[in-house]
Amino acid sequence: MEFLKDIKTLVVTGPESTGKTTLSKRIAEHYNAIYFPEYARSYISQLNRPYEYRDLVKIAERQIEDFFYRSQLKNNKLSVYDTGLIITKVWFDVVYRQVPDFLNEALKKLKIDLHLLCYPDIPWIPDGIRENGGERRMELFEKYRAEIESYNFDYIIIKGNEDERFLTAKQYIDSAHSL
Repeated sequence: MEFLKDIKTLVVTGPESTGKTTLSKRIAEHYNAIYFPEYARSYISQLNRPYEYRDLVKIAERQIEDFFYRSQLKNNKLSVYDTGLIITKVWFDVVYRQVPDFLNEALKKLKIDLHLLCYPDIPWIPDGIRENGGERRMELFEKYRAEIESYNFDYIIIKGNEDERFLTAKQYIDSAHSL
């Protein structure tokens, strides 16, 4: 498969339990891309206590490092991020009603070619870490969309079952590549 020339940095984002990890892994595998797993999930699952503001700061700092690492790569290889700083920003705002300045500054500087915004049209599955099921998912979806738009990031909304989500993403990525 040819390397993608137009889309180099892709972020899969959206509310909890909308297939972000499944989709991002599948895209990364299909395009032989560099895959960045969701850091927040692994970080929080290792805590033996409820997360705190300082934990979100560490998560945001790590996500920024991952994006900085990508910017240092000297090839045209696609990088796929399972979640990103938009989710972290909204999380800060929803839980703590404050967002660190460094996070806003990082978002202004990031080069992200495409966000895949996963729609909450698949069942929410609780897993001990997820905390925003039900009606809250649609509210968060709209917050993510508003944030993505406020930074003028390109995005498409991804809906349907696992295969439909992948095919929608693939069609868009392939068409962007052929332009």
